[in-house]
Amino acid sequence: MARRDRASGFTLMELLVVILIIGLLTGIVGPRLLGQISRSEVTTAKAQMDAFDKALQSYRLDVGHFPTTTQGLSALIVQPADEQRWHGPYLQQAIPLDPWGSPYQYRSPGTGTKDFDLVSLGHDRAPGGTGDDADIIR
Repeated sequence: MARRDRASGFTLMELLVVILIIGLLTGIVGPRLLGQISRSEVTTAKAQMDAFDKALQSYRLDVGHFPTTTQGLSALIVQPADEQRWHGPYLQQAIPLDPWGSPYQYRSPGTGTKDFDLVSLGHDRAPGGTGDDADIIR
């Protein structure tokens, strides 16, 4: 009876099959995962803007008006020198950047009949855009 002394291990064909399977899984799962990340960034921005909206409403109830554009969102954290009726801080933490690393834009009075505009420029960090690059406006 002949004995075969062969080193154990994977053949080249087995390794190629494993690499092919990993490649196929990456091609299927990767785009879906990236789509979920984009949606979660938009959801995070909307949630942060909702928290700003509530804080701005509380500020208005105390002071009688919304912060000016010059005062900005920082008026929710630090009392402006000319606001005696300020009872903040209205947010627990510092003003965060949007999920794409840009500051939120605040304007008061806002466009049209809005009291204020709160804007995140989105993924492209530029005004306008569509899809993932669209601005988020509250």
